[in-house]
Amino acid sequence: MTRNPILTRTAALAGALLLAGCTAGGSGTSASKGDKVTLTFLTFETPNLDAKYWDAAIARASAKVPGVKIKKLVSPSADRTGYAKQLDSTGQFPDVMIGLNPAGFAEAGKLAPWTDKELATYGDPHANPYGGKVYQLPYAAQTTLVYYNKKDFAAAGIDTPPRTYRELVDDSVKLKKKGINPFVVGGGGKDSWADMFPLICTVATDVYKKTPDWLSQRADGKVKFTDKAFVTAAQKVAGLAGKGYIDRAGLSRSYADTEQAFRDGMGAMYPMGSWFSASADTKKPSFDTGVFAWPTDQGSPALPSVLGGGMTVSSKAPDVPLAKKWAKAFMEDQKNLDASVKADGLIIDIKGYTPPTTMGPVYKETLKAYRQAQKDDGIVNSFSQETGDGSLPPGVADKAAIGMQKLLSGGMTAKEFGVYMDEQWDKATR
Repeated sequence: MTRNPILTRTAALAGALLLAGCTAGGSGTSASKGDKVTLTFLTFETPNLDAKYWDAAIARASAKVPGVKIKKLVSPSADRTGYAKQLDSTGQFPDVMIGLNPAGFAEAGKLAPWTDKELATYGDPHANPYGGKVYQLPYAAQTTLVYYNKKDFAAAGIDTPPRTYRELVDDSVKLKKKGINPFVVGGGGKDSWADMFPLICTVATDVYKKTPDWLSQRADGKVKFTDKAFVTAAQKVAGLAGKGYIDRAGLSRSYADTEQAFRDGMGAMYPMGSWFSASADTKKPSFDTGVFAWPTDQGSPALPSVLGGGMTVSSKAPDVPLAKKWAKAFMEDQKNLDASVKADGLIIDIKGYTPPTTMGPVYKETLKAYRQAQKDDGIVNSFSQETGDGSLPPGVADKAAIGMQKLLSGGMTAKEFGVYMDEQWDKATR
């Protein structure tokens, strides 16, 4: 995910070049006739999606598109959008990017739009448009769920996952009485984005469930973060931390350390993106892992999800049609899709695709929860992860994650957090 403060320009550029082992570049010239066109490809690495994964995927796509040579660029942090901005500011905007938030780039004409013909194989071809045009291949969905330790639930006398928010709080009380930390939440240092997941869930249940276009209304000045709906969502998170149900001592952990803390049994519930399902199945903890959606007050479904994540292509790439052909070859390759599902728990939204039958039980439960929410019309936007018209202004999601640290640690009230968010919005849109 892309929710981290970025490094200084010099350090970030040096770090990425060291990691990638190649020269950055964005709009270089084509090679002479008979030679391959060199395209720079900006990606990222995580514990699930490591260098070996990306190198294999790049090789498979390149084998299908003769005439292309790929230079891989690796973002020095999870914030590849921020890093792309740094490269753009120095005339080195990449030719192809994955997981980029198109906001700002699309409006400035820096990206090549995808045509209806190119999008025909996608389940929701017009997802996340900017001014009616799609700039990112909408190939996969990710959602936020609560992963839980079934052993801890049983020890606290909890037979089934909570169906309402009141039950979620009651279960937290039961766990705490048994000496079990209810929630594992982290997001220290460069991984501040990882502290957002409890808020992503409460904004889904308390704001977006009732007002799906809330951010569009914020852009029109019809609502504010200081309004009751958003403050109520923030207060739920602050209240869980204030009562000790979210262990504040763990807030400084990195994303990887937070995941490991849950795996090590240091808490009963772990609100996290659906990519964790792949990790839970391949690096199995000593307990069985269950899955449930963060409940609303009344028990109706409100599952925060984001669809997109695919390739974007620079409008200044040395050969835009060839770059788009390579990007689609990467995105639609069966082995690449299977590998992304296995490594990152993605929910693929390409027509005719079915996940490998060998996927583990946690992924299958995750997929089941997502499909059920679709059936029940319970899919809503995922706060801070939206793209397209009606999303946060560039940079505001990163500020939200920083504010969340203060909210969770008790350094900021829910009302103050609302004021803070309005201030960040206003600064970003002046």
